[in-house]
Amino acid sequence: MKRAIILLTLTATLAACAPTQTQTPMNVQVTPVLVQVSEATAPGGTVTVQGRHLGGPSTARIRLGATEDGRGGYLVPAANIVSWTDSKIVFTVPAGAPVGGGWLFIEVAGRQSTGLPYSVKSAQ
Repeated sequence: MKRAIILLTLTATLAACAPTQTQTPMNVQVTPVLVQVSEATAPGGTVTVQGRHLGGPSTARIRLGATEDGRGGYLVPAANIVSWTDSKIVFTVPAGAPVGGGWLFIEVAGRQSTGLPYSVKSAQ
């Protein structure tokens, strides 16, 4: 009997010290991260972007030619998306994309990714 009481007391003490389990809130949003982008290309050329948490074409968009802080630039139309996964995007540079240097960003559900410098070459 004495052993049972000690065992119950020890179990209750250990249970009180254990961390509580909490569920991750459903509305947690992760910042999209760009890791690599292919070399500069002219309109009509293919661009590959690699990263993490890139969402998908129904919840995200691509911004070319933005400032370093992600403002301005040109939104790539959905028709130019070749493929899109959570870690890789392939698209063609639209004919209307501004030529020259700028930054590339992905916006997923209103959250802006880290940016990478990217240039659109002039057509030759």
